Amino acid sequence: MNYPSLFEKYKEQTIQGRYVTLNHIEPLFEKHQFKNSISVLGKSVLGKSIYGYKTGTGNFKILLWSQMHGNESTTTKAVFDLFNFLDSDEKVALNWKEKFTFFFIPMLNPDGAEVYTRENANSIDLNRDFLNLSQPESRLLMKCFQEFKPDFCYNLHDQRTIFAAGKTKNPATVSFLAPAFNEERAINDTRQKAINLIAGINDVLQYHIPNQVGRFDDSFNRNCVGDTFQQLGVPTVLFEAGHFQNDYQREKTRYYIFLSLLVSFQLLYENDLVDNKTANYLNISQNNVGFFDFIYRNVKFRYDNSEIITNFAAQFREELVENELVFTAYISSVGELDDFNGHLEWDAEGQKFESETGTFPKIDEKANFVLGKTNVFVNGLLKK
Repeated sequence: MNYPSLFEKYKEQTIQGRYVTLNHIEPLFEKHQFKNSISVLGKSVLGKSIYGYKTGTGNFKILLWSQMHGNESTTTKAVFDLFNFLDSDEKVALNWKEKFTFFFIPMLNPDGAEVYTRENANSIDLNRDFLNLSQPESRLLMKCFQEFKPDFCYNLHDQRTIFAAGKTKNPATVSFLAPAFNEERAINDTRQKAINLIAGINDVLQYHIPNQVGRFDDSFNRNCVGDTFQQLGVPTVLFEAGHFQNDYQREKTRYYIFLSLLVSFQLLYENDLVDNKTANYLNISQNNVGFFDFIYRNVKFRYDNSEIITNFAAQFREELVENELVFTAYISSVGELDDFNGHLEWDAEGQKFESETGTFPKIDEKANFVLGKTNVFVNGLLKK
């Protein structure tokens, strides 16, 4: 498959950026209604509709859900790109719909999406609610799981810009996990299928984003949906959309998620998961907290009546302001930072730091400062 060409052809142009809400996706269901089964599965805490999108007639059933965390929208964008592809006359799409029945929940947490928060309207992380099932959104997903009886599950998320692919200087642009089903993190037939699928996706991704694929920590947590479904005997794969260089709107990452989904379906279609690929899976670099958005090195500070030279870092916070998502940089760390890289780095070469609050950076203050006499930084960036 020519992945870049397919992406450009079927990308859903009406949704862009990081802030994706029910208001953005609801109008899109109408154009897909003719070919697919689209229904309201239930309501969120605040009464917003949670939609189900079913397509295909095959016996092999795949359940996928996105935006379980309201501020994790990249996979939702990729899912709507995928809807356009699946509705096409592409031979591969027609083949898949003969073998598979796809059941998507493209926005499980519409309340969180509206206010751009991880939690739902009751301040509950839905991905930590699958032991208690205390929330209507969690109960809805569990009901869909029980009634649909999937053969495979895809749990679609975003991860922060702080993650590197192992100890490299590369961001973990896409990360995966085959969740554990017990404390021992054993591998049974169910988990093996998830492991093999991830290994197969990674084989392709390495041609496109070499050394930018991560493997998420597999500590068992029965409160999490992936661990729960894996424990219940259904192979489940966690997708994490991460950072690509200079892609804070995650439009590049959107493409790599789209690519990963296409690759995964073709692997399942070809039943190319029979070999034990545990070694390949474990060879994927583990996610490592190794990045700040900005690092400023070799900066001179006036501190405690003396001058020192060291480094400091700033990190973006994603803040919703009048229904617009704003990236605001705040000072987040001061020190050697030898084990960290910055998505953007600046060598001050001994120039003095100064801000409105003094000659030493304060944690959680906005990253507006001067280095030397002429280098003015606003929101972390050098002002030109």
